[in-house]
Amino acid sequence: MLSGRGTVHSYSEVSQTPDGFEPPHLMALVRLDEGVVVAAQLTDVDPDDIEIGMRVEMVTRRIRDHGPQGLLVYGYKFRPAISQRAAS
Repeated sequence: MLSGRGTVHSYSEVSQTPDGFEPPHLMALVRLDEGVVVAAQLTDVDPDDIEIGMRVEMVTRRIRDHGPQGLLVYGYKFRPAISQRAAS
């Protein structure tokens, strides 16, 4: 089982986003504490505050929806870890 906690290994602010996504679309490679590297969207963070090595935690958030009568799609994103936010 993976903890859902890790550090930002690399990141990018994507200005040309896929359909259904609002810019800026912040993407990162997150190295989980178990050593696995995953690609994921960052959330709840200002692009100027992201740093390599920043501690993050996984959260479940809405990825997109398919219109007012459509399907809501949820998935994982990463936000600054609570201990990281308290220290700021």
